[in-house]
Amino acid sequence: MATETSEKEILRGGQFIVKETNCEDIFTPEDFTEEQQMMKEAVIEFNDREIVAHRDRFEAKDYALTEEVMGKAGALGFLSVSVPEELGGLGMGFVSTVLTCDYISSGTGSFSTAFGAHTGIGTLPITLYGNEAQKQKYVPKLATGEWFGAYCLTEPGAGSDANSGKTKAVLSEDGKHYLISGQKMWISNAGFCTIMIVFARIGDDKNITGFIVENDATNGISMGEEEHKLGIRASSTRQVFFNDTKVPVENMLSERGNGFKIAMNALNVGRIKLAAACLDSQRRVTTAATKYANERIQFKTPIASFGAVKLKLAEMTTSAYAGESATYRAAKNIEDRINMRIADGNTHQDAELKGVEEYAIECSILKVAVSEDVQNCADEGIQIFGGMGFSEDTPMEAAWRDARIARIYEGTNEINRMLAVGMLVKKAMKGHIDLLNPAQAVAAELTSIPSFETPDFSVLFAEEKDLIVKLKKVFLMVAGSAVQKYGPNLEEHQQTLLAAADILIEIYMAESTILRTEKNAKRSGEESQEVQIAMSKLYLYHAVDIISVKAKESIISFAEGDEQRMMLMGLKRFTKYQNMPNIGQMRKTIAEKVSAEGKYPF
Repeated sequence: MATETSEKEILRGGQFIVKETNCEDIFTPEDFTEEQQMMKEAVIEFNDREIVAHRDRFEAKDYALTEEVMGKAGALGFLSVSVPEELGGLGMGFVSTVLTCDYISSGTGSFSTAFGAHTGIGTLPITLYGNEAQKQKYVPKLATGEWFGAYCLTEPGAGSDANSGKTKAVLSEDGKHYLISGQKMWISNAGFCTIMIVFARIGDDKNITGFIVENDATNGISMGEEEHKLGIRASSTRQVFFNDTKVPVENMLSERGNGFKIAMNALNVGRIKLAAACLDSQRRVTTAATKYANERIQFKTPIASFGAVKLKLAEMTTSAYAGESATYRAAKNIEDRINMRIADGNTHQDAELKGVEEYAIECSILKVAVSEDVQNCADEGIQIFGGMGFSEDTPMEAAWRDARIARIYEGTNEINRMLAVGMLVKKAMKGHIDLLNPAQAVAAELTSIPSFETPDFSVLFAEEKDLIVKLKKVFLMVAGSAVQKYGPNLEEHQQTLLAAADILIEIYMAESTILRTEKNAKRSGEESQEVQIAMSKLYLYHAVDIISVKAKESIISFAEGDEQRMMLMGLKRFTKYQNMPNIGQMRKTIAEKVSAEGKYPF
């Protein structure tokens, strides 16, 4: 155990791109403890009973129902999974937090948004940045659902540029209060929250400051009407106006000017939880589409037997499996990092803050990948249902509408793509990750004579893992050349950053999927993992294609002449299969398993 822990200590956030990971060192959904399995079953039962059964009411904008079900979730402890026991919570680990978010979020996006806003950005800033008095006053009531939280960051002129907010906080003459004035928008849970985490600027400070503000209409707080939205219709979303709202000085969160840091770190947690919140939605959409395809008869045959439908079911299932694999891999990395810091004497606050911050790159990767996969999954679900999929009588159209917001909140996917690469480069600059030497090694390899030996790929995933190593070289080749060319101005070249991010994302997702299946094949036998092996190979096949396209786009955009020709040759070498996988057969294998089970079966 000590050896395993020490090896995990070495693998820091983002290091997956320059290091090889052993399958034994990752966590998979098949590794859930008995306690986690019980929590999973309890959450699924609650979701079915309290949320899925009342989906029509949520779609009819029954905001009161959202608040009511949030209260029931609090009574059962689901709002307090990550809250320390001394603050009235269950004090469970990060994996259990992610698991709860995963399985409670698929009934409707309305409840999922309320739950995520409350347990994440509504509660965590106090848990992680509050002083002892603030934590004791607010967190226990947030943990039980007696009080609900909201997070007031976005303004009409401050969205992705969150630190540009105009809301002001002015110290009163007696020095006992701050008077907050300004406008916030897109505030989830605004209609029923008890407290708000509000970000405002004091004087001409460079950075905003966080405050804990109690929701009191007699204290200069007013609300706009409920927003009419494409999806998440029963999620309370309002503008909030502050007019000289008095906030005791002791309700400043952390230190003056620390608000932007609080906001960004709270969003890191929100990003991996948002990825988790999209997972069971994919499972349920896939299950619903499979059942319909099995029952829908056309040309005297269930449509599930048609190749075009099998293709869709196979791809939907594969994306869900990949999302699970990567999300729980990262969740356990974060949990391990938190536990290591606690063992080293850090407080729970510091340990969790630093643990999540360490894997901010992975959190951004997951947010992008899984939010886009759930949208594609819902879109294909509608297509399988045909005309019925467009009807409100089936759950598909609501799933599609609810999925759309996931690519926007917790930082748009474009912002998160650029963040992932930007954070990786910054880590390299600080010496936390050695990108320079591996990038130089790849540059030297481009001018060397390639090996013409035929490798032995007889062991499971030998070729796939070899490809993963080469795909990492593609990233190092593209990102290394871009950094060398643009230097500190790299962030101005957003198209290059976006392409590099897509390469980074596909590598992490593909590697996580393969490692999960490899681990389970080693302990349960390859025969038991036939379909999982097919999914892992199918996902990697798509990843290679995406990486090829994105890398080529970048290379022909910033390189010319001999450099361009050399890099394109390298790209071809690094993305070449020795043995092409039989994609058609793999899809057939996956789809037939799903159809036979009548559901997402993994």
